Amino acid sequence: MEEAQNFGHEHPLLLLNTEAQISNRRGKTCCSRCGEKVSAPGFSCVKCRFYLHKKCAEAPLELNHPFYRNHPLLLLENPPYSASCDFCCDDCKCFVYHCSCGLDFHIKCALFTYNIAKKKFKELENVAHEDPLISIENDIGKGVDMCFGCDEPLAKYAYFSLDCGFNLHQKCAELPFKINHVCHRKHPLVLQFNGKQLSCKICQETPRRGFVYCCSPCKFVVHIECVSQPPVIEDKSHQHPFTLFWGQPSFICDACGTEGNYAAYICCACNIMVHKKCISLPHIIRNKWHDHRVFHRYSIQKEDFGSLNCIMCHDELDTERGSYYCAGCNIIFHVNCATKSEYLYDIISLQNEDEESFDSLAISSDDINSITSIIEENDVGEATIIKHFKHIHNLMLGDTITEYDKCCDGCMLPISASFYYCSECDFFLHKASAELPKMKLVWFHVCRGTLMLTSGYIFRCKACLYLSNGFAYKCNACEVHICIRCVTVTPGAQTVQGHEHPLLFYYGYEGQCIACGAEHSYAFCCKDCNFALDLLCMRLPNIALHKCDEHLLELTCHDDNIYPKFHYCDICEEKRDPNRWFYHCATCETCAHVKCVLGKYPFIKVGSIYREGDHQHPLTFVKKSYYYTCCNECGKPCEDLALECAESECNYIVHWECIKPDRL
Repeated sequence: MEEAQNFGHEHPLLLLNTEAQISNRRGKTCCSRCGEKVSAPGFSCVKCRFYLHKKCAEAPLELNHPFYRNHPLLLLENPPYSASCDFCCDDCKCFVYHCSCGLDFHIKCALFTYNIAKKKFKELENVAHEDPLISIENDIGKGVDMCFGCDEPLAKYAYFSLDCGFNLHQKCAELPFKINHVCHRKHPLVLQFNGKQLSCKICQETPRRGFVYCCSPCKFVVHIECVSQPPVIEDKSHQHPFTLFWGQPSFICDACGTEGNYAAYICCACNIMVHKKCISLPHIIRNKWHDHRVFHRYSIQKEDFGSLNCIMCHDELDTERGSYYCAGCNIIFHVNCATKSEYLYDIISLQNEDEESFDSLAISSDDINSITSIIEENDVGEATIIKHFKHIHNLMLGDTITEYDKCCDGCMLPISASFYYCSECDFFLHKASAELPKMKLVWFHVCRGTLMLTSGYIFRCKACLYLSNGFAYKCNACEVHICIRCVTVTPGAQTVQGHEHPLLFYYGYEGQCIACGAEHSYAFCCKDCNFALDLLCMRLPNIALHKCDEHLLELTCHDDNIYPKFHYCDICEEKRDPNRWFYHCATCETCAHVKCVLGKYPFIKVGSIYREGDHQHPLTFVKKSYYYTCCNECGKPCEDLALECAESECNYIVHWECIKPDRL
């Protein structure tokens, strides 16, 4: 041991050259600058438990890092704010190298990358070096460890690994610091840390941190994996090979219709030019926004389509460029819209096959039809008596109903228009509800695959958040339920009362819903005027029942009465915004807030049986209008939704709120 300078510490420090000297010290021997366990050589305080790695102690107060030449990095005792290292993403708790741009680096990460940039590989002898032939099983098990430089899995190549989680392939550590590139002849490109997350000029991929080759004056950035490209690519999706064509400053990709830069691949036989990533575009996919398979084509005929607008973004599509289309429905997608998120689509075929060759992929109608058999039809071929897989009796077609209090057992909305009913029990289905398939892709659900039609129990809809005991589509992967009212809202053009133009679904909408006034980030909007509806208001019942009026109440979009004294809710007796939607009875002039009419549980059917819970008999959902019996659980009158014992000898009644399961 020998005494050394104190590196800013108040007491003298001793240099410990061996691990044995460090192990003889009592207590934790952690470096006060990097926070990690001290290893030899290191420094120890003669009077207190202060330790330093020799490298941390000798770290310069100002570091001009070759990988980040915008500003010098200053060594600070503490980060100026709560921060994580921009190299390894681990928290910064001790000394950091800080840049005025808002970047922070652990001492260890900054010095490690500095030595790589300066090609001081001898300084890396103490850094863990993994051989994928030995550790590949461990790397595959982790499944998430990626190289900082190229963002590829570590297990592909030998790599360096720091204790803090910073990993770098050896091949990335040995990259040349400066190169000349055919796409940017003005200046050489220098290996840099992509702190500003600039996009690669060649692949135009989403910006990420890591190593890039960069010309700072021109802000020209190329991912290290994009510097060199394969000269020829063959893929099953196309019958000819594609040849690399360097140097084209910009081009329009014939496969996806968007702009590309510098590195194009051409097929001379077909006279097309594409992005590298578009060479392997799947030929056939199934997208959640459409019920049928869609096919990729490099061009389509205008006269074959009524509208040339993409079904997802609603912008016009260039028919001379690539797109996905459904010939049977005249539906088209931009390529980047149809494939922008993995959860939106499934690949049916990568190869260039004919549409006819995939007829066998269609699911059998017997597997998806909810109507299992048609017993009788009328003269125009309409099913008048059916067997439905969700009911034990035959259902008969009806078109008029005299009782207002009947609702569809599928959507839980009041019966209107054409419907099926059971002559033996109180079961009704709108014709549209009866014809829903057993399984369905739901365009706004994040899980892949189809959802299954279920019924017979209480669930909370993931989309509208209402409780219901009607029909739902259930995802077996995540156990989510979506009511059929929400499922049947499609992203295509929708028409609503009170507005003359169709509404189209837009992500990224910023504004208020015209019906309720709430702010939303997505909505059904009109392209021609400032009219937007959120998903919940799109599915508001057009008619509703409430004890405040003997008639059906109609959903109304605007109050023409200009007198403020009439702008009150007849249920809660509070003010009502005449510009927001409300329910109205034209006969009695009743006006009420939407939420007051619907209440908390509008989609739980009164009279339906509830078989869960601890009571020994089945319970029936009831709503007492005038004579309120006291709840057996809390003792308060059962004014809202309650459950009553179906056995006449049992006087059990309880608020739904008192026994509602926690899962709901």
